Amino acid sequence: MTAQLQPVLRTRPAATDATLQRSLAHFNRRRMKPVLPSADWEATVREEAELRLVEGRWIEAERAAIADRAAAAPADPAGFIAWFEDLKATGPGQGDVLFDWLANDATLDEMRWFLTQEAAGEAGFDDLVALTQVKLPPRPKLELARNYWDEMGRGNIKGMHGLLLDALVETLDIAPTIETTAWESLALANMMLGLATSRRYAYHSVGALGVVELTAPGRVAKVAQGLRRLGLSDRERRYFDLHAVLDVKHSEAWNAEALVPLVAADPAVARALAEGALMRLRCGERCFDRYRAELWSVPEARAA
Repeated sequence: MTAQLQPVLRTRPAATDATLQRSLAHFNRRRMKPVLPSADWEATVREEAELRLVEGRWIEAERAAIADRAAAAPADPAGFIAWFEDLKATGPGQGDVLFDWLANDATLDEMRWFLTQEAAGEAGFDDLVALTQVKLPPRPKLELARNYWDEMGRGNIKGMHGLLLDALVETLDIAPTIETTAWESLALANMMLGLATSRRYAYHSVGALGVVELTAPGRVAKVAQGLRRLGLSDRERRYFDLHAVLDVKHSEAWNAEALVPLVAADPAVARALAEGALMRLRCGERCFDRYRAELWSVPEARAA
């Protein structure tokens, strides 16, 4: 662990710390990559334990920031779903003017910069769902399984959603790296992996993934519109065109088959689902603010 992160073990870390987010991004890349056993595995485990403390303190700081709004979420299934679905209109970052601009005005270079950030902040929805579903009750588990199967192209490698995004990245010749990515994009991916890889945040992860399905269709439709305007083909736009339609159905099923039964079985879970959704939206809002600052400013004014 880098010396810069040592103080974080004793304090609440600021989400705006670029060093923190880049360190967590490197940590996540290492811990999620399949590897063979090595002789220094004990040192690896010790480092992982320290970084999980860093990650946990950051997540707790983010929880505290949205605690009051999450506390207002109803604890009965019908009330909770109404509150949750209202996030599509009133949640952090919703209706951001950035996406109308991407649809109608962004140049190809500006769209490439945006998609570089988005690709770098993509934690892999299929893997997040797979990690989250572990030991969930049967009905939510089945819904996450259906969602995962769709993400995996229903068994067709050419339909795997992650590979569709990879193909667009290759077409546009963009190369996301941790060092050149805005910390806000890294924080979004770090948050989603932090929730999905810890069972104490399993319900938070269900809420965070569910709110992605709820809020993404409008945004990805705008991105698809911009890509079409810039001359990309149906095949090249497929990732965004697909999610503009499919995520609407995914959201309806997620709410009915995952959120409702979880809240019905234990009303206390509603607070965790709400927190996860708001934490994810807050991360997205910070991304949109940074993207506008970068894309709508003169080069000399851009933040490092």
